[in-house]
Amino acid sequence: MPPTASPPPARPDRPISAGRSKGAAPAARLSAANINPRTGLATDYLNHFNEAIMLLEMIPDRPECLEDFLRWRPVSYREHFLASKSSARELAIQAYESTDRDIRNEFDTITAAVTSILTAAAAALRGVHEHQDRAELVVQAMCCLKPLVALAAGIINGGTDADVETMMARE
Repeated sequence: MPPTASPPPARPDRPISAGRSKGAAPAARLSAANINPRTGLATDYLNHFNEAIMLLEMIPDRPECLEDFLRWRPVSYREHFLASKSSARELAIQAYESTDRDIRNEFDTITAAVTSILTAAAAALRGVHEHQDRAELVVQAMCCLKPLVALAAGIINGGTDADVETMMARE
């Protein structure tokens, strides 16, 4: 029996619905759900990080935010959407799983780095009690976090390698 051809992977210049397997969503449906049809990724996942980053950034001026920041827990893209109240949560998961492997790997690598920095910052902040030391830790973490989240957003929005290199050169 001859091997069956698998559909071509999604490319940043082509909607993920083009040439995909049964059940792939049309571009209009993805767009309506705030999922980029070219990448299959949704910026909503970045809210998970942005909330923690906002709390972390506030710690030097509002130390009471530390406890809220320390309660933050990492979740995967899939876990985020499974817990979501969005009516498009299954579509977001399906689109993510249909995303080009290289795009998804790059995105997952960047979001893993964000998670690592946030969890390392939390661990460090638990052991620091001086206000100035906490403020310095926050500044160090923020220097890394903001560019990484911008890179993740660029990937979601179909940024090219040149865009990523340009962003990295700015930092």
